[in-house]
Amino acid sequence: MDKIAINGGKPLSGEIVVSGMKNAAVAILLANIMVEGECIIENLPNISDVTISLDILSAMGAKIEHIAPGSVRIDSTDILPCSAPDELVKKMRASYYVLGAELARFGRSTVACPGGCDFGVRPIDQHIKGFEALGATVSVTDNHIVAVTASGVIGDSVFMDVVSVGATINIMLAAVKAKGVTVIENAAREPHIVDTANFLNACGAKISGAGTDVIKITGVPTLHGVTYAIIPDMIEAGTYMVLAASTYSKLKISNVIPKHLDSITAKLVEMGAEVLEDDDSVTVYRSGELTPITVKTRPYPGFPTDMNPQMCTLMCLANGKSRMIEGVWDNRFRYVEELKRMGADIDVDDTTATINGNPGKMKGANVRAVDLRAGAAMVIAGLSVKDHTEIEDIFHIQRGYEDIIGKLQAVGADIKIITT
Repeated sequence: MDKIAINGGKPLSGEIVVSGMKNAAVAILLANIMVEGECIIENLPNISDVTISLDILSAMGAKIEHIAPGSVRIDSTDILPCSAPDELVKKMRASYYVLGAELARFGRSTVACPGGCDFGVRPIDQHIKGFEALGATVSVTDNHIVAVTASGVIGDSVFMDVVSVGATINIMLAAVKAKGVTVIENAAREPHIVDTANFLNACGAKISGAGTDVIKITGVPTLHGVTYAIIPDMIEAGTYMVLAASTYSKLKISNVIPKHLDSITAKLVEMGAEVLEDDDSVTVYRSGELTPITVKTRPYPGFPTDMNPQMCTLMCLANGKSRMIEGVWDNRFRYVEELKRMGADIDVDDTTATINGNPGKMKGANVRAVDLRAGAAMVIAGLSVKDHTEIEDIFHIQRGYEDIIGKLQAVGADIKIITT
């Protein structure tokens, strides 16, 4: 069993280059199901979720060729419908994009119920509502989701009851080849929705409004191949920004889109960190004590839920009372018990965590990565205290952070993987 071992408590210095965005990569890779031709996808992060996505495509009949680090050639001409292997689908939440992509190309889809991080109840009712509005009959039987249309997808209006990133992308995928026009109202606005729409448009789709709360899709009969590069990962960038603030470090985070980081930057500055923006980088450092604050996670452009654990860890290092209010997912605070092992004083009441910050009480400990972003928070915590920390279940971290050990070692961190 692999663990991450950390001897923390010292400042870091240097530059960390951010990889391609995980959430955009998995959506764009699975969107290739709809393309009857060859695509080259660049700036792919070397993470397990990307590997699983490519394995799903390969098992369905796509031809996959790795042509350079971070670049693959995909030919989905011969893909077979309803052929995504259950054992792969269950490893990744975003595998539900197979549903929308297959509906668009074949008019039918069968996919096992997806896996991924467990944040309590994460229903796909908005996905199903959207598919049904586009003419599909959807049922869930024997842990599978089955969607069938009588004669292909038909464009229509879809109003999202709640803002859902996954449902917005999935309905957008399903509508790309629909007969007629589809309008998604109350759509999510995240950067990876825009990136997915840009990829599809480059392939010949007609999508407008991505990045706003109303997306319009005019159906097209076919999609052609294209060469496309994934945008930088804003959550990876945000994680390293918080790391700099937590360890009294000065880190340049490069290959980023600073605009995507506005909500994170604002809260770090409010806590007392300095953030210097350049065209494609941010430099983060601090020299004084951290100020307690309140953060509420919201859909983009609000503070991202995927930065909840990392920011809560930083709050533990501020003298005084902070609050983290989770506005997106239930059960996001499972990581709190792990921070408590390290001396954190945190009380959770439903969707609100009250953090009684005291940096002097934080210490190294043996902890677990209970999910992807919680694992990143444990790395931040371990590097922030002077003692030795070991992190188990690091496969969660490897789902979303490319070469996190190598990147941190390069800026001076005493961190390594050990096998027990």
